[in-house]
Amino acid sequence: MHSAKNLLLHRPRLLISFSIAFISVFFLPTAWLWTTRALFAWNLAVWAYLLLMAWLMMRANHHRVKAMAIREDKSAVTVLALISLSAMISVGAIVVELSGTKDLSAEVRAMKYLFTGMTVLGSWLLVAVVFCFHYALLFYRSPESRRALRFPDDEQKPDYWDFLYFSFTIAVAAQTSDVAVTSHSARKTVLVQSVLSFFFNVAVLGFSINIAASLVGN
Repeated sequence: MHSAKNLLLHRPRLLISFSIAFISVFFLPTAWLWTTRALFAWNLAVWAYLLLMAWLMMRANHHRVKAMAIREDKSAVTVLALISLSAMISVGAIVVELSGTKDLSAEVRAMKYLFTGMTVLGSWLLVAVVFCFHYALLFYRSPESRRALRFPDDEQKPDYWDFLYFSFTIAVAAQTSDVAVTSHSARKTVLVQSVLSFFFNVAVLGFSINIAASLVGN
């Protein structure tokens, strides 16, 4: 009960998004493969959450970012780990989803490719966004005299755009660019995101090659 209350108070958008996805499972065609239904629900949750987060980020100044980071509960690391693990599982489920596509018509195969492409993209974006929020938490919970991250020009009032910049730089290029990492916990977080980003980038490359080979072969 206490955990559910914390989730409602601290992560209402996450709760709303995944509740919608859970309910949708009961209305999806039973003729679909279990992987298709699971990935469809996952996509609903991910894209709903990303839209809600985009709306939040566009309206949040550094004061609100700081307030949200400070009131985060102790489950922040657990939530980050569970979402990252779920995103990795979704990529694994795509392998099952794409199996046997050779026997399908060109139209159905194209829809499968579009569907799996949205899944990979959504999962990749989700991981970068949740890490962005975690970097905000690390920054604003660290002492003012020694912040967990140091932005260019000694910026001490970063908003979500600054943390998005840092997170997506790691996701795209596996480097921290012009932002200095100055704490042990932040370095561990960067290391985890770098490994996850490498996994996703390799997966995207692999799926792209597989789809291209399939199209050429047909």
